[in-house]
Amino acid sequence: MIIVQTPLRISFLGGGTDFEDFYIKHGGAVLSTTVDKCVFVIAKERVDDMICVNYSKRERVETVDDIRHDLVREAMRITDTNKSIEITTLADIPSKGSGMGSSSSITIALLHALYAHHGVIRPAETLASEACQIEIDTLGSPIGKQDQYIAAYGGLRFITFGNGGIEIEKIHLPNGERKQLDDNLHLFYTGITRQSNGILSEQKANIDDRIETLIELKKLAFEAKDAISCGEFDSFGEIMRRGWELKKNMASRITNSQIDEIYETAIKAGALGGKVSGAGGGGFLLLYCPKHKQDSVRNALRKLQELPFHFEPDGSKVIFNYRRV
Repeated sequence: MIIVQTPLRISFLGGGTDFEDFYIKHGGAVLSTTVDKCVFVIAKERVDDMICVNYSKRERVETVDDIRHDLVREAMRITDTNKSIEITTLADIPSKGSGMGSSSSITIALLHALYAHHGVIRPAETLASEACQIEIDTLGSPIGKQDQYIAAYGGLRFITFGNGGIEIEKIHLPNGERKQLDDNLHLFYTGITRQSNGILSEQKANIDDRIETLIELKKLAFEAKDAISCGEFDSFGEIMRRGWELKKNMASRITNSQIDEIYETAIKAGALGGKVSGAGGGGFLLLYCPKHKQDSVRNALRKLQELPFHFEPDGSKVIFNYRRV
């Protein structure tokens, strides 16, 4: 039996510049971190030749081609897994519509678990690259590449994209500063569910008409990295606010009147900045709040459920490995 734990992520700045259609010509940059909310994949050998897949549904099939869960099916194909296995996926929070990169985390976890099931160790770069291959090339998902890389590598990272490849830089902060930044970030569930693919498809289709906006978003990602590296966290919060104003222009459903009202309520209560996590349109609202304003913001948003979280330093990892030789 193999159990893999893979973190979810929150993206601060630069989302959208990780689309290949943009970064091949203009370069992209994102600032992201993994958090202590995770998905888990369990891969267990079966004594028969059947394939069983357990998620919100249960599948029991004879061949890989018969699997309806597309991420499981394609991960099994890439890892050359074709029979005698039971795969179970679990998550700390409901993955659908969270805006925290859950699909990519699941893909990474599936690859990691299936390779470990075969006794094979694959580095984070391979897991991320193959997850992109599955989600973008094979399944045609209208997404960028930051989610796969941050889930595989973990930690607080600055990731750049370009013709020369993808570079992953770890941002090192003293423990006290890391805790301060961690403590000043908050997630609130908007109560709004949405299908991210529609928003992302529109965003991808709009790339050629939003080049200048994307270039500005990339610049803000660099500014945010510098602000964090220098311990200027309130400035980082304000940069997030500028980024959200730009991000809203990328597609028509990234925000709506309800989200705008929640966001403005938080700002008036003392939050310096924030954004809707992921594609937008619903899910979780990420806010930066200085310590002396946090009670005020929580009171203003008391009708919303807060999701406590902390930074997670590790990427995808095997947490249990028992293989019969």
